Amino acid sequence: MKKIEAIIKPFKLEDVKDALAAVGIEGMTVTEVKGFGRQKGHKEIYRGAEYVVDFLPKIKIEVVAEDGKVEKIVSAIQESAKTGKIGDGKIFVTPVEQTIRIRTGERDADAI
Repeated sequence: MKKIEAIIKPFKLEDVKDALAAVGIEGMTVTEVKGFGRQKGHKEIYRGAEYVVDFLPKIKIEVVAEDGKVEKIVSAIQESAKTGKIGDGKIFVTPVEQTIRIRTGERDADAI
């Protein structure tokens, strides 16, 4: 099993959610986060004063899936979150050793 974490622009959340539903993903965790990458934020002017916004608002989506579904999930996220502009985000794929559903005690693929 793998955990797929995607950091995306907030306005792309619905597109990504729909794309994941289309490839059969029934559950995910979504968190509002802040961060920056290579662009190091941007400058804004407020009441005549210029200041740097270091941490930009982003959305983090987390999905745990069986190994065979990972490429479909990554492709769905990448295609639906892409704007072609800087700051589109990142996708991270990491191994998951074990999954346990608290309510029933089911494990691994049965618990997803």
